[in-house]
Amino acid sequence: MGKADPFQDPSQQSLAGDARLQPAAPGNSLATDTLSVGRRASLTLTEDSLIVLDEGLQDDDQGTCCGLIPSNTLSIPFYNVLWAELSEFDITVHYAHPISSNAVHPASVNYSVDKNHREGAGAWIEKLLERAYEASQRQKRIKVLVNPFGGKGNAQKWFTREIEPIFAAARCAVDVEITTHNGHAVEIAKDLDVHQWDVVASCSGDGLPHEVFNGLGKKHNATEALQQIAVVQLPCGSGNAMSWNLNGTDSPSMAALAVVKGLRTPLDLISVTQGDRRTLSFLSQSVGIVAECDLGTENIRWMGAARFTYGFLVRLLGKTVYPCDLAVGVEIDDKTAIKEAYDQEASKPPNDFTERRPPINSDDNGLPALRFGTVNDALPPGWTTAPYDNMGNFYAGNMAYMSADANFFQASLPSDGCLDMICIDGDIPRMTSIQSLLAVEKGTFFDLPHVQYRKVVGYRITPRNQKDGYISIDGESIPFEPFQCEVHKGLGTVLSKTGHLYEAYGPSGTG
Repeated sequence: MGKADPFQDPSQQSLAGDARLQPAAPGNSLATDTLSVGRRASLTLTEDSLIVLDEGLQDDDQGTCCGLIPSNTLSIPFYNVLWAELSEFDITVHYAHPISSNAVHPASVNYSVDKNHREGAGAWIEKLLERAYEASQRQKRIKVLVNPFGGKGNAQKWFTREIEPIFAAARCAVDVEITTHNGHAVEIAKDLDVHQWDVVASCSGDGLPHEVFNGLGKKHNATEALQQIAVVQLPCGSGNAMSWNLNGTDSPSMAALAVVKGLRTPLDLISVTQGDRRTLSFLSQSVGIVAECDLGTENIRWMGAARFTYGFLVRLLGKTVYPCDLAVGVEIDDKTAIKEAYDQEASKPPNDFTERRPPINSDDNGLPALRFGTVNDALPPGWTTAPYDNMGNFYAGNMAYMSADANFFQASLPSDGCLDMICIDGDIPRMTSIQSLLAVEKGTFFDLPHVQYRKVVGYRITPRNQKDGYISIDGESIPFEPFQCEVHKGLGTVLSKTGHLYEAYGPSGTG
């Protein structure tokens, strides 16, 4: 995310001048980074910002105050620069201007350019855009899907007011389609031309991205489609976990900026088999108290994120258990080793990591073949099996945040080939359960002794001694029957700020 700018004058959303392009002074070390656009104005590229200096904005006798940069200077972080262009007479820089701590809106600076200096101005613009975008793709082609029914029903309004202006200022090619029924995004994604779009953006909660991944997974060239098209969320629903993990925000305008500047990032996807069905999961799978807090509180969706906490406390009083049999393909079961693996990945610099993804074997370029079979097959060799008579919470996550304040899976990585699995007994003391809930918000959940935390490549869970219950896959309900999951390393593609990490704090003691 772009750094907060302490020098920016919030009253200045645009600057205009009738200035002439001047060559930089001889011997000036900033000659290649400073564009003089008049007797008293210049545009300078610094290490991380564009500095606009316009002496015409203040009187000659006006000085600085307390050593701070005066009001004639505007600092625009490169992250906020959306586009720059040179017309016949003018140079214009478009940027995302902060209008609050959690919202941005397009603004611009504009100066006249002498026609004799257009070539130099063009070279300067290219250097600005190189620094503003670095490894991120410019002018992304974005297919936008708007769910008018999600959350509080504000998606269309938020797209028009907060998202679309950012995309337009960044010169993205955008096509918008309104979804009309459940499963519509599956149909749209299935029929998409994978070479026509770079991004499919869902103005919704987490349900629409789930549909998009599954629609792409139904294409005859599913593997190509999932690796070609980046799936992103523009948060407009009651559950915006995908945006918190990848954009670091639930603000529609800030998320739009994150998409404009996002780096293509490989994402593990999970095949879920149940009966004869195979679906894809990108976020999480849960059985027990978390699934009930999500799916069992649909009738109080109006409470927003608070409904999850309410559901948790209600079920906590009953000390409910969810008996099951669990078979797991464990990759790492030691918390110290998990921290070390996280640290190794976190130490890498931001970059576009999509070129490094391993080749994926698939039949006729469809979905990858299942290494471990389906839920109907014999258990894979090497998987550990155990009965859980007192299971209180089974939770497997592919991302860190499950909601704004719920970093359940602190060691989660986008493309490590593993799910993070949590198991907690349901008969632990109520106070311990409450402390667990508080520890999630404090970032200390991972280290709690009663929390079993493992990295796994697959698992099978078989509920028993219950006729009915809740199973949640990416927040969507599936039948209360045995199911099996298998991780496909780097099968999907998303956009993130680093290219390989989530916008979440790792376990304590990690980078």
